[in-house]
Amino acid sequence: MDRSSLFQLIQEQLDPENTGFIAVENFTSLVEHHELQLDPSKLDMLLALVQSNEEGQVCYQELIELMSSKRSSSFRRAIANGRRTLQREILLDETGLGLYKRFVRYVAYEILPCETDRRWYFHQNRLCPPPVFIAIVTIVQIIVFMCYGIMLNKWVLQTYQPDFMKSPLVYHPGHRAQVWRFFSYMFMHVGLEQLGFNALLQLMIGVPLEMVHGILRISLLYMAGVLAGSLTVSITDMRAPVVGGSGGVYALCSAHLANVVMNWAGMRCPYKLLRMILALVCMSSEVGRAVWLRFSPPLPSSGPQPSFMAHLSGAVVGISMGLLILRSYEESLQKQCSWWVIVFSFITFLLFAIFWNIFAYELLG
Repeated sequence: MDRSSLFQLIQEQLDPENTGFIAVENFTSLVEHHELQLDPSKLDMLLALVQSNEEGQVCYQELIELMSSKRSSSFRRAIANGRRTLQREILLDETGLGLYKRFVRYVAYEILPCETDRRWYFHQNRLCPPPVFIAIVTIVQIIVFMCYGIMLNKWVLQTYQPDFMKSPLVYHPGHRAQVWRFFSYMFMHVGLEQLGFNALLQLMIGVPLEMVHGILRISLLYMAGVLAGSLTVSITDMRAPVVGGSGGVYALCSAHLANVVMNWAGMRCPYKLLRMILALVCMSSEVGRAVWLRFSPPLPSSGPQPSFMAHLSGAVVGISMGLLILRSYEESLQKQCSWWVIVFSFITFLLFAIFWNIFAYELLG
């Protein structure tokens, strides 16, 4: 029985009056006497949804969303009720997996704190669409850096070259009217050390996050961090330029680290304490290096050096917006009040920054 036929059977035979609800005993009979072409984990979730309902009814719309692999909190609520748990061994005990499936399992344990979510992701994971956003951004950043390195014949501290700061990609307060610079600066880097640090974190953290949460959510988080970085610099460090993808990178990293801390007991990634300490040390060192270059540059006469405020604003975006995104696996963000509070706050900051860039520079001279 294909999915459309099953939906039609459910609606015509089990809910002929179109009430939107199906009696539990009727749906249980359907599950037991018809072949459902579903993967085992999804069938478990359907049964959990049925057996956990206290009112003796199953919401038809929730059932359709779950069977269609749409983001829904139905199964999460069913498990939370404590009436049913998956009667299977943990995902780590599965044997005979191919290379790709082993990688998917590794990603599940790196990102998700709940065994139910890990098994659900493992069974419903598909190669299409692939996690291409972070990979494309990293490749473009490397290409742009190599082009400017060859052109300037300089691979470290490129900002000391006058031609580097003339690039149409660099954000600078003097060019704030060119709106694309508030985003395009993420493709420019001051040297190999900054590019290597950002590219490594993007690939190690961003790709698994994109595999689990999808390109739309992770690209939104990354670009929000990038935009917040340039806007924050335009408000707090009005003479400094800004280059590098640190705003987006710190948004991803801080969201992931905050999610690990919030779900410490459920995370099963190996050496999580050591890895978190190393990540915090590396991120703090990068911020410290950026602060030193901003206020004590090796060549002070060369002009203001790139600001470090993009790092901090990216971290704020990650802890606020990013943490909610990562905690809402397979759940709709639009139905959560906290999501709209965060969106409203970000839009308020965006409008304030726009008016600041239009009026404050002239008023302050």
